[in-house]
Amino acid sequence: MIIRYARLSLPFDLKAMQAEIAQLGHQWQAHFNTSYYEGSWTALALRSPGGSHTNITPDLMTDADFRDTPLMPHFPSVSKLISTLDCPVMAVRFLKLEAGAVIKQHRDNELAFEKGEARLHFPVITNPQVLFYIEDERVPLQEGEAWYINANLPHRVSNEGQTDRIHLVVDCTVNDWLSRVVDGSDKISCKEEHTRDDLPRIISELRLQNTAASHKLAVELEQQLSGNHTVI
Repeated sequence: MIIRYARLSLPFDLKAMQAEIAQLGHQWQAHFNTSYYEGSWTALALRSPGGSHTNITPDLMTDADFRDTPLMPHFPSVSKLISTLDCPVMAVRFLKLEAGAVIKQHRDNELAFEKGEARLHFPVITNPQVLFYIEDERVPLQEGEAWYINANLPHRVSNEGQTDRIHLVVDCTVNDWLSRVVDGSDKISCKEEHTRDDLPRIISELRLQNTAASHKLAVELEQQLSGNHTVI
């Protein structure tokens, strides 16, 4: 079984975080993967590989040296939240999807709890017209909540409201503590592992991403599909 999503009991100071964002709203940078979205999708890097605030690439599945950026001291509410996470924390970013913008369906390769890495979403500012889908199921992410999202599965977002959507996104390494937090979720969705029948669709999605990593994974899956390997 794999976990598709889970709502977690990880409280944070929503009002303080909203106020801190309002005070530092001029250093947003356009998301690097321009083929993934339409409209404006921007980021603030609070923890990144090497500690540069201009590096909004999470650079996961590597041995990157993650450090707080010069922006982190401006967000004490985020620092406080991170201190409560009893697991290794990698990239920490605010991601803003402006009104009318769309993130196209895509997959973030290998970024899943079962692969040892977990992406946590903390909705800070949102509206009822933000439509977040995982495998065509809408998941209602509300302000002040905390969610684990399996980014290795097809997902997409559209902001059809009149206000911007801002999430704090934290990438973590899975350990026993995080496993217990997910196990204690009051809302969780799971599914069976991928079978061979899923491979053509997954390969097609990887090719559309058009990155070196996605092409490499697509080749590996094509080899499995053409051989006698079993994919679970």
